[in-house]
Amino acid sequence: MTQIETSLLAATLNRFHGVDVDPDGLGSDPEAFADRLTRSLATWRDDGAKVVWLDISIDRAELIPAAAKAGFTFHHSDPDRVVMTLPLVPGAVIPPHATHYIGAGGLVLNDRQELLVITERLHRPPRHYKLPGGALMPGEHLVDAVIREVWEETGIRTRFRALMGFRHWHGYRFGKSDIYCICRLDPLTEEITIQEDEIATCQWLPVEQYISGEGTHPFNRQMAAAALRGEGLVPTWFEDYDRSRKTHEIFVPGGTGTAR
Repeated sequence: MTQIETSLLAATLNRFHGVDVDPDGLGSDPEAFADRLTRSLATWRDDGAKVVWLDISIDRAELIPAAAKAGFTFHHSDPDRVVMTLPLVPGAVIPPHATHYIGAGGLVLNDRQELLVITERLHRPPRHYKLPGGALMPGEHLVDAVIREVWEETGIRTRFRALMGFRHWHGYRFGKSDIYCICRLDPLTEEITIQEDEIATCQWLPVEQYISGEGTHPFNRQMAAAALRGEGLVPTWFEDYDRSRKTHEIFVPGGTGTAR
């Protein structure tokens, strides 16, 4: 990125011709900030910038009203900061913040064709059998997340085998959308130790009983049946794929390529 020459608010110009204001150079006095911001905006407009990105930490929250008065609107927030934006030209593209939650359920099937199932403590009766699982943490791979969630809830160690499928729906928590993946796992242990604050019961259940059970969710039923047929996408890596395994995952049918 190119340093913007200004004695006002320190900032850099990104490759999309957007101004990224240095959050450490905002100061703490609202009046001084408002004055510097006004003069900086005039300079950035003259320089042909398209959008200004303003990152304000919670310890400088008193600056937010001045930014709002200058025309900035909220883009997104984290526990310790808020990000605001201001388009400087009509039609400037401002990409939206993240719109989805990502979760994973573990379909753990042993050699006796028994499926690891749970009932959740917080669900009102009648409790139905579910697959152990939960939400991915920021920066966490799907493979690592589902293995972690199964271990935390049931005490069972597993090995990832395949991504069976996922469902995508809208209108979830806080109006966001949700993607929930079902992953086939092989158990490495079988002695159950439940996470008592979240899980009411956990057991190995014959998979056919789970598939035919009245309370089994139709989506989970189809995923369990697909697991019995040996279907799924397996984690893979291609040596000529110019990305890092730390930040990327690949799943393909049949395992073409180099195993993860």
